[in-house]
Amino acid sequence: MSGITTHILDVTRGRPAARVPIMLEVLGDSHTWTELGRGKTDNDGRLKTLLPAGHQLRAADYRLTFDTATYFRGLEAETFYPLVQVMFTIRDPSQNYHVPLLLSAYGYSTYRGS
Repeated sequence: MSGITTHILDVTRGRPAARVPIMLEVLGDSHTWTELGRGKTDNDGRLKTLLPAGHQLRAADYRLTFDTATYFRGLEAETFYPLVQVMFTIRDPSQNYHVPLLLSAYGYSTYRGS
């Protein structure tokens, strides 16, 4: 399991959000974002393999981009937020970081999970 994971719950439907494309990036020393990994949530709304095998986290700023437009288009539903970007800071790379997203077509929230 990678040191950064995520989970999306569609609070309108009361179920996990499956097949949501997600990209993970890190902010480099030159203040540019570099992609570290990408994938889609599974049927339980989880993505556990954002980082390449053997990748070591470092203290830095990271960004998750959730392609919510693709998800809602698959449901034949509109959304006000076609992308959700969540930036967070890792100070202790030895820990695991879980960043859940609670999602609806017209709102979202996030928190640091366990």
